[in-house]
Amino acid sequence: MRILLTGTSGFIGQAVLQRLIRGKPHDTLIALVRTPGALAPQGVQQWRCPAVEDHADWAALPDVPIDAVIHCAGLAHIKVRTSEDYQRAMHQTNVELTGHLIQLALQRQAKRFVLLSSVAVNGSGTRTGQAASVLDAPAPCNAYGASKLDAEQLLQQRCAGTAMSYTIIRPPLVYGHGAPGNFRSLTTLLRGGLPLPLARATRNRRSFVGIDNLVDLLTTCIDHPAAANQTFLVSDGEDLSTADLIRRIGSAMGRPARLFPVPTSLLEAGATLLGKRDMAQRLLGNLQLDITHTRETLDWTPPFTVDEGLRRAVVGHSHETPV
Repeated sequence: MRILLTGTSGFIGQAVLQRLIRGKPHDTLIALVRTPGALAPQGVQQWRCPAVEDHADWAALPDVPIDAVIHCAGLAHIKVRTSEDYQRAMHQTNVELTGHLIQLALQRQAKRFVLLSSVAVNGSGTRTGQAASVLDAPAPCNAYGASKLDAEQLLQQRCAGTAMSYTIIRPPLVYGHGAPGNFRSLTTLLRGGLPLPLARATRNRRSFVGIDNLVDLLTTCIDHPAAANQTFLVSDGEDLSTADLIRRIGSAMGRPARLFPVPTSLLEAGATLLGKRDMAQRLLGNLQLDITHTRETLDWTPPFTVDEGLRRAVVGHSHETPV
């Protein structure tokens, strides 16, 4: 099987690459990269990814068959001057780039296009006791989520009436060794022994997914017959409160979490005054995913529990299946 993979310079794409390298020995791996390097992993071909506007360069990419595409490249955060610049950047990377890859996959007669999307398509949160489902109407709350929804719809439209099927996967926060963003911030604070005012953040529930569980699902969907033309939510299968998450990270690190009680209403009010309302939502709000459809359609179970995933995240072992 000849597999084209994007996003290998990023946290998730690199993890997928490492899993594929250790996969079937007859697979041919092609990494679409911005800057081809001399130290490419052995056996991995590198194609230079053209700029979105360079149509001639896209047409000049090697004319060889591709069996499947796993599209992990994307843009989530960028510092720009205006909201218009932000929206433009999100659309260019998350939608226009996806459009070029869909066209490339169709021309190379690919049978499956796996798109790494985001739960941001569903929205920023869920109500207490309720979980987001793939059956819910999309409700993106920002330009990033809107661009991911546009990419999903473009893929569905372009695959219609062709021999190429699609699979869309929407993860929540992804954690693992080397993960950027909020997970890195939490582990840094815990290592420093800094007390955190989150002892009362026990009533919210959030879904997370370890990098190894996400990679397992992504690679499962490359050729699983039941994954054709499906959208899947993914998580570890156990939802945690913020306080529980921090304590379990601390346990995985062998460092007790130092939490002290502050009413969550005061934390929310303070965050709003400081212009950090989104951060408060991520720490104190609910975001639960119902992965029943994923489990039943693919007969798939997350290979690693939350505690196993957190342990692997802090000690540095990842991208492998359990023995």
